[in-house]
Amino acid sequence: MTLLDLIPAQTTPKFPVAALTALAPMQDVTDLCFMNAIAYYGCPDYFFTEYFRVHESSHLEKQILRSITENATGRPIFAQTIGESITDLVRTARLLSHYPIAGFDLNMGCPAPKIYRKNVGGGLLRDPDKIDRILGELRSAVAGRLTVKMRIGFEDTTQFDRILGLIDKHQIDLLSLHGRTVKEGYHGTVHYDLIAHAVHRLRCPVLANGNITSAATAMAVISQTQAAGVMIGRSAIRNPWIFKQIREALSGQEISIVTLAQVRDYIDRLYQMPKVQAIAAKSRVSHLKMYLNYIGQSVDAEGMFLREMRKAQTEVELFGVCDRYLLDRSDVFSAEPYPGIFARPKCEA
Repeated sequence: MTLLDLIPAQTTPKFPVAALTALAPMQDVTDLCFMNAIAYYGCPDYFFTEYFRVHESSHLEKQILRSITENATGRPIFAQTIGESITDLVRTARLLSHYPIAGFDLNMGCPAPKIYRKNVGGGLLRDPDKIDRILGELRSAVAGRLTVKMRIGFEDTTQFDRILGLIDKHQIDLLSLHGRTVKEGYHGTVHYDLIAHAVHRLRCPVLANGNITSAATAMAVISQTQAAGVMIGRSAIRNPWIFKQIREALSGQEISIVTLAQVRDYIDRLYQMPKVQAIAAKSRVSHLKMYLNYIGQSVDAEGMFLREMRKAQTEVELFGVCDRYLLDRSDVFSAEPYPGIFARPKCEA
């Protein structure tokens, strides 16, 4: 049995096997280079591309397409799209069908105001009638797996059950569900009870998404929701070992400990990614800080690494901070973010 056998296309049985994992798509982060970096430390079961923007004059962006055509991770990859033009979504689905994708994924969850104000991403959740038409046309056009990533509502959850009904009506093959509304963004409680409700209500498998920060929290969320698995985004930037650790937990093995020295090696791997090397030298520091902003949540309980890292102006200064806190250190890298130490979210997950 292959991984894709676990998500049967256009069928309705409940998920039949142990929980699985997926790397959440994050725009301007989860490109081919980052997927390869994650794969080095322990692949998730599934990848999703950054979203292809779909509109009247859209095309398949070459950089995103590389995640599909040059995917060497050995794992299936779903092509994520964002848009509301039915004609152009269908056109894009047909274009993507010529590439080795695991399925066609529609983003109905992006909480960025610049996105939802265009009535795409999370903005679609305000219009169930439009969702009905989009999913109906896509279901007719997509011969393989049709999947959806969404949130539990826009401002509130009054339309949640209706939209779940549409997921069933159009035989969606997999739902990735973030347990917050669009307006809640990344703040406040994740409503795992509503993810559990979706699992109970739907015939397709559901991946739970939102604040899954470690193998321990993944196990707790799977237990609480009975979801088919978990989708993890920002915590995988912080801890690329997380998917390996979840597999260890699921199989009853001792969870691998990560040292600060290993984290220093991870930072070097991020720095050596071709996309980082291609950036102008004066911009590399800012780009690396995006990753370090998450990694730093688990380096020291006082948050000193983050404070010093954010002050660095040059590569020499930045790597000097990394060396002081991480180089040759056998101290344990915290599996969870330290309390009260926050990143500055710029990534959808």
